[in-house]
Amino acid sequence: MTSDLTAHCNASRAQHYANESSHDKLESCNHATIVDGFLITMHRILPTTHALPYALYQTQQVRALDRCAIEQFGIAQQTLMERAGAALFKCVRDRWPRVERVAILAGTGNNGGDGYVLARLLHLAGLKPRLFSLGDHSALRGAAAQAAADYVASGGMVEPLLALPNDAELIVDALFGTGLTRPPQGQWAQAIAAANAHQAPVLAVDVPSGLNADSGRILGTAIVAELTLTFIGLKPGLFTAQGPDCCGAVMFDSLDVPARVYATQVPAASRIDWAREKNQIPPRRRSTHKGDCGHVLAIGGAPGMSGALRLCGEAALRTGAGRVTLFTHSQHAAWLNLSCPELMVQTTELKQSLQRVNVVAIGPGLGQDDWGQMSWQQVQDWQGPLVVDADALNWLARQPLNRDHWILTPHPGEAARLLGCSVADIEQDRFAAVCALQSQYGGVVVLKGAGTLIHAGPRRPVALCSAGNPGMASAGMGDALTGIISALLAQGLSCEQAARAGVCLHAAAADSAAQTGERGLLASDVIDALRQQWI
Repeated sequence: MTSDLTAHCNASRAQHYANESSHDKLESCNHATIVDGFLITMHRILPTTHALPYALYQTQQVRALDRCAIEQFGIAQQTLMERAGAALFKCVRDRWPRVERVAILAGTGNNGGDGYVLARLLHLAGLKPRLFSLGDHSALRGAAAQAAADYVASGGMVEPLLALPNDAELIVDALFGTGLTRPPQGQWAQAIAAANAHQAPVLAVDVPSGLNADSGRILGTAIVAELTLTFIGLKPGLFTAQGPDCCGAVMFDSLDVPARVYATQVPAASRIDWAREKNQIPPRRRSTHKGDCGHVLAIGGAPGMSGALRLCGEAALRTGAGRVTLFTHSQHAAWLNLSCPELMVQTTELKQSLQRVNVVAIGPGLGQDDWGQMSWQQVQDWQGPLVVDADALNWLARQPLNRDHWILTPHPGEAARLLGCSVADIEQDRFAAVCALQSQYGGVVVLKGAGTLIHAGPRRPVALCSAGNPGMASAGMGDALTGIISALLAQGLSCEQAARAGVCLHAAAADSAAQTGERGLLASDVIDALRQQWI
């Protein structure tokens, strides 16, 4: 599968992003310092994912932004490179203030040029950088060649990489930028392996070398950084698939590119978070009653899997649904709600139940036996909003349907079955996968995983939730998400709104619950943390 996110953009989206782009909201906040007589301007760096811009740009778009800044706004390439080097210098001094011995791995492109600028500034500041050049040093051109010459003129030395020094306290990855299209080989792969094996932390320049900045796929081997400082535009691959494993913390610097430059490109995707999404949900009136908050019918819980449905139902209640009914197998119906009496339980007359609710969630613990198939078939004629998860997705894969008013929430394995491909194909390009799923099945698709993606159709941007943590890799998390999304649907949100807000609420609650530890995090811990996210 290949990704073409820009095919899903149109002029209205361009205006939408021009109006709301967080680049327009970046205040001018430069800092200056003197290093041995040189005036170094430090450009504003955004320190955490919570402060990052929302717009995401493909590699080719970032190159277009770079060209626009140079050709239409008269900002020299060398100026941008100096700004990038100054931002890296400030990052090193702020993040690792006691570090003196810095090993810089520099390639032959502009990414390497940023490394030369950083090396010069570190040298002038009295630190002990060592710059190791890979590739043909004489191949440097333009601003990168000038940056290398300036570094040497300041007294710096350029060394071939024989081995990384054992006493290095920080390694800077300036090998490849966003232009890498094939797996690193030879000395390049050896340098990446040596950096990853070294005890020192790694700072990646713009993107970890070896990582595809568009898809988040590792091209054979890739740098595993503690921090990535990226420039001009945020790249989607930093936040999904294997990107989070390689990038560590992500920081951003616009290099003072004017806001008008960003108006020339429609972002390929949009990063979303709970801080923003919860503002789309109106507060409740003081006169609100349970009938105003919707009635969710959750279907599932085959023998041995009742817990999945219970988690779904309780998550729906904790997200604000007025009423939740569980339709489940008779084998365990009598005790399913013993510790949560607010849940109602039914085992018969599913068609009649469908007439009394306004949202249906099907799949948690549904099973693939005759009972599960019967339940899935009876829901087919229901015309209200539907959330489809787990085994219901497996039934859908056997008999594909397309409808507008539903939300599908597959993990990569379920997505592979729905598309008739392998999990590796899905992870190869998650953006292409979520677009293919939406095109084939309609509605809104939530492709779960690191950097969950939400897509609602060709005229809507792909949304990416960069929150969440590895503790969410445990049983029941998807069941809780299904309940959360269903409850938001029941309270009047559209399918797209409920999917976006639900994914972000789920991730925010998981991050809150993980403050006492990620390992051993349970879905019930996340459910317990839901209410406080509204404060």
